[in-house]
Amino acid sequence: MRVAVGSGNPVKRAATERVLGDGHTVVAESVPSGVSEQPWGEAETVEGAANRARRALAAGDYDLGVGLEGGVARVEHIDGLFLTMWAAVTDGERVEYGAGPRLRLPESVARRVDAGEELGPVMDDEYDMENVAENEGAAGVLTAGAMDRTSALEHAVAGALGPFVAD
Repeated sequence: MRVAVGSGNPVKRAATERVLGDGHTVVAESVPSGVSEQPWGEAETVEGAANRARRALAAGDYDLGVGLEGGVARVEHIDGLFLTMWAAVTDGERVEYGAGPRLRLPESVARRVDAGEELGPVMDDEYDMENVAENEGAAGVLTAGAMDRTSALEHAVAGALGPFVAD
């Protein structure tokens, strides 16, 4: 099976490869999400994932397109701002969705993101690191390595891919 991941980010490709396992070709296709650079709320994050999946599939001769999008969102009845991640998978006829874990952002990070900054650079600055988004991700930093961005995204991909491989 040939699968396109709608991003040039190696972490997103790696998450998809891990879920699919051997015997599949996974290609990174840099496509726009069609949403804000820093998606806000579940709806915009899901929309970005779906846009990436559709555009990745359309970029070549693929069986499936995978879109992954990270965003920030408020959760009803819980204080704070949360990191959220969504995946969408399409075969051109249907789109399936899966979500990764939600992680509450520290107040210092949440304040800056609330003020309009993008999460990745804020994490780099707050934790004196470089390219958090393409390495362990906020998930890795916020869990002290108990999970990294790749493993967090794997859950989203597995949930979205499940209906296609379980049939």
